Parts: sequence; C-alpha cells; structure tokens
Amino acid sequence: MKVLHTSDWHLGRVFHGAPLLADQERALSRVVEIAHEAAVDVVVVAGDLYDRAIPPADAVDLLGEVLRELADLGVHVVAITGNHDSPNRVGSLDPVLRREVTLRGRFDAATPVVVPDPAGGPDLVVHPVPYLEPLAARPDQRAPVAVDGRNGVVPGAASARPWRATQHEVLAHALGAVRADLAARGSVRSVVVAHAFVAGAAPSDSERELSVGGVDRVPVSVFDGISYTALGHLHRPQELTGRVAYSGSLLPYSFSETAPSSVRVIDIAADGSVAAEVVPLGVERRAATLSGRLDGLLADPAHRAAEAAWVRARLTDEVLPRHAMARLRDRFPHAVVLEHVAPARVGGTDDIRRRDGGISPLDLALAFVAERVGRPVDDAEASLLWAAFDSVAARQREQRPVGTAPADRHQSAAPPDAGAVA
Repeated sequence: MKVLHTSDWHLGRVFHGAPLLADQERALSRVVEIAHEAAVDVVVVAGDLYDRAIPPADAVDLLGEVLRELADLGVHVVAITGNHDSPNRVGSLDPVLRREVTLRGRFDAATPVVVPDPAGGPDLVVHPVPYLEPLAARPDQRAPVAVDGRNGVVPGAASARPWRATQHEVLAHALGAVRADLAARGSVRSVVVAHAFVAGAAPSDSERELSVGGVDRVPVSVFDGISYTALGHLHRPQELTGRVAYSGSLLPYSFSETAPSSVRVIDIAADGSVAAEVVPLGVERRAATLSGRLDGLLADPAHRAAEAAWVRARLTDEVLPRHAMARLRDRFPHAVVLEHVAPARVGGTDDIRRRDGGISPLDLALAFVAERVGRPVDDAEASLLWAAFDSVAARQREQRPVGTAPADRHQSAAPPDAGAVA
C-alpha cells in the first residue's frame, strides 16, 4: 500500500513581507497530481497546516479546496496539527469528516485511521499523533519515564528525579499507547504521523523552537516498532532511518532551505518492509543568497538563475550605494533582503582615540572615514573633509563676538597627509 508523506504547509505565511499563497497553491496542486500519478492509498500531512493559530480566510479556503481535491481522488487524507496550529480550530470538524478526511487536533490511540488493502493483505493502520504540548498534556500522559541507553524510554518506569513533563515523555507515552493498540489488532501495517524535533535531525532558520535550548528533542527510538513514521516540524527533507523521515516543508521558508521541495511516496509491503521515493515538486521559487559589490551583481551572467528566485543580497561595497534595493530589483524582481557587509577595518594597532593630546576633530573625522570604508583615506577625500571643517570654522569666525579667541577646529592650514592619518 502507498502513502504520500508531506508536511509543514504553513498556509498563510509570508516570506520577508512577500505573500506566498499563490506559490503554496501551485505547490499543493502538484501534491494532488503526484498523489494521482502514484495511485497512493493515503496522503498524510504531518502538521503545521497553517502558519498561525488564527489563519487568514484565504488560507482556510485553500486548505478546504485541497482536501476536496484529494478526497475526490478516492484517497484517505490524515492530517495532524503542528505547533503552529490551533488543535481546536483545525480538529473541530474531525468527527464529521472522518470517513474520508481526518483532521486530528487531539491524540486518541483508540481511533486510528484503518485503510483496508484492496488486494486482501494486512490493513494499513495510521495513528495520527498531533503536536503534544507538555504543559497541556493530561495527567495520565505525564507519567515519569526511565531512560534506557539501549531502548530509549520505558513508559511508566519509576524515576528517581522529580516529575516534570517534557515533550519526550508525553510522546513516549503516546507511542506506548499506539503500540498497545497495534498489538491488539494482530498482523497490520502501521504508520505514525507525528510533529516533533527528533534528535540528530538538521533544523533550518524558519522553524519555531519547541522549547528553550532544544531540551525537548526526542530520540528516534521512540518510534521503534512502527512500519513508517511520517514526521513534520523540521523543514529540511531528511531520512533518519529507513522507517523514520521528514518530508520537508511545502516551500522554502528561509534562506537556509536550499534543497528542492519534495514529498515522499512510501510503499509498505504486506510483510511491513518499506520502499521510499523522494518526488520533487519542481514548482517552488528557490531561495538564493548573493554576495558582492552591487555593480558586479547586476552585471554578472553567473547570477542569471537567481533572477527568478527569492534573493538575499549581501553587498560588499565600501559605502552602501544609493537606491540599492530598487536597483537590485531591476534585475532580481524577487529580492527581499538587503544586507550591507561592513568592509574589513584598516589594519594596524594604532587607535587615534587612545592618543594623549594633540588630536583635532579633523583627525578624528579622517580616522572614522578610514575605519568605515576599510582602507586609508585618499587625498581627494581628505581634501573634502578639510574644506568642510575649514568652512565651518570660517562661519564661526564670522559669527564670533569681537575680542573672543578663535576655536581650534583643525590644526593645519592645508589638507593633511591622508595616508599618514589612516
């Protein structure tokens, strides 16, 4: 039997201020196409359907349309809530929809989705395990657990430390209940759909931390005994074992996400063996980071592929050019981030601010400019600064009452040696 694994749609998200709903609609249309082409029996969505607990109306409309299209294919859809979703809002219609579409916001090991095999083989039993917030877990889900170096966690075992619920504990408790349900069913094929940070997996910049310091990462051994675990939360596609994997997010949601967006098509044989195929969506706008001087970025043919991408530009010009973002968007219309990388400071150990006496405002200005542009001040720049200070001093002399002493604005009557100052 075949399962299409996708996750982290984040409908309603924006990318550095740019709306993504049209891109998400194209990507979801491709998900429906793949489900049809691969003739899957079940589509599982491993959490974060929406980007926030109260999603915008057009994101809700898009989810409803995609679920209808998948249901029209005759496949079962099993979706869970992630840490971005509201369990009550997403799961409120679950009892009504459950015949074809399951939107599970609360964990219940006794009500998995059972998909019979048309060929007469063992049933496919899908257990939805939505994101489990430890502080909201029921008391019976907070039983202390002992950590076993070989098997990970042992639900219900005594613990010498004071009780404190963690995501590891509540997820271990949930999977213990899942295994008990599966054992009572006899010979079946099993899928768990979960939303968690599994230790050893690689995060990216766009995920929301589940806890401060990552203390609630769970070991992969929590999912032992399951034919296939479809994970969500981390946005990089990655396989932890042959039976535990993240499909990755629907689209790139940060500049650290450079792998092509994809779904996983899982074929679970009657004996429980698993074969996985990663199918790229091929419709997303990729994210690219470009570094260099502005004129170079605008002219270099090597950056042609980035013209259709989300672009983060790191400009290395000595001084940030005027209208830099507008000029970037002339070539890269989807440029959304502009960073000015400060040039390296001028070498040397002499800091003019540490000298004792004899430092004029002009000396300080020349040193400041040299530090900002990352090189010695040239003669033309030094002359401009000298002329500016001299003009100010001249105006002050004109405005000074008769008989007062002049202020020493700068120490020389001619432009200083720029190289010596820097």
